[in-house]
Amino acid sequence: MNFIWILLFMAFIGALIGGYTNHLAIKMLFRPHEAKYIGKWRVPFTPGLIPKRRDELAKQLGRTVVEHLLTPETFKRRFFSNDMRKKAELWIQSQLSKHVFESHMTLQQWLSKAGIEHVPSRVEGKFDSILDEQMALIESRFATKTVKEIAPEQWQKQAEERIPEIVTYMIEKGETYFDSEEGRQTVKRLIDDFLSSKGTFGNMIQMFMGESSTIVDRVQPEIQKFLRAPGTFEILSNVIRGEWEKLKSRPLNELIGGFDLQPVLTKVKSYAKQELAVEKRLDSTLQLYWPEGANWTAINLTPKMTEFAFIQGELKLEEMIQRLRLEEMVQEQVDSFPVERLEDLVLGISRKEFKMITVLGAVLGALIGLIQGGIVYLMNMI
Repeated sequence: MNFIWILLFMAFIGALIGGYTNHLAIKMLFRPHEAKYIGKWRVPFTPGLIPKRRDELAKQLGRTVVEHLLTPETFKRRFFSNDMRKKAELWIQSQLSKHVFESHMTLQQWLSKAGIEHVPSRVEGKFDSILDEQMALIESRFATKTVKEIAPEQWQKQAEERIPEIVTYMIEKGETYFDSEEGRQTVKRLIDDFLSSKGTFGNMIQMFMGESSTIVDRVQPEIQKFLRAPGTFEILSNVIRGEWEKLKSRPLNELIGGFDLQPVLTKVKSYAKQELAVEKRLDSTLQLYWPEGANWTAINLTPKMTEFAFIQGELKLEEMIQRLRLEEMVQEQVDSFPVERLEDLVLGISRKEFKMITVLGAVLGALIGLIQGGIVYLMNMI
């Protein structure tokens, strides 16, 4: 009976020693948090293992995160997949549709939001300055250039080709005019003026020829013959062609000299501003000017923009990760953790396992105590 109590006592002592030893070993992983000193002598095993080796732990965690957890391949699989690309495209398009194309904000409000103010006056002022510059340029060119230098060569060629048509038109109109009553009266008036200007000589002619109407009857057919004669066409063509050549060699400012262009410029500015109506146009929404904008961007812009962003992101991913310095970041965060928080973090994950280790130590200690008791009993029997 005494032997059984001895075995039980030794098993209890072994379990107590084994369980407490494991419990103490687990505690010594974290505690004490700081080194303990007796005078200048540091107490062994202080601070605990993890507080003592925290720098190495931080470096190792940082290296593990960069080399095995947050690698470029991990980011690519997670953030650059086809599914993620499609989701990004849909999200971008939904934001464009909601906040841009379906927005009730006017163009003026969008510009103001971008920090661009007084757009109508600025546009009109710019338009006025452009017109003034162009007008000054035109005037300077007119002052020194001839018609031949300014007019396009094609225009000059076309004008020369039109001379026969102009001559033909003039002759036809002349024939029609002098054949009419108005033309007859004009000829009569010219003859009367001519005879009256010649005095006695004119009266003599009138005595022999009769009244001016008689002379008109004789002159009018001759005018028609003159107009229909082939030589008349040639004469008029040469005259017009010669005048055209002279005209081309004259400076343009001589032809339009004295003509004030400022009223014309003012009219042009006023008309342009009225037609532009910048303020009125800016007071409308984007939807009014571009009703198909959302559909167009969904087909032509958003897919290309998303694809470009993902391609550039993949190309720059490794460089971006290096610039983030994740290893240093993790190391700094672990170094900045209070030891108490780090202890709570580890124990929060492995508390059950640590309890099982303590229990296992107690069980092993009890077994060792039983074995020791059995050995002592056998030795006493011998």
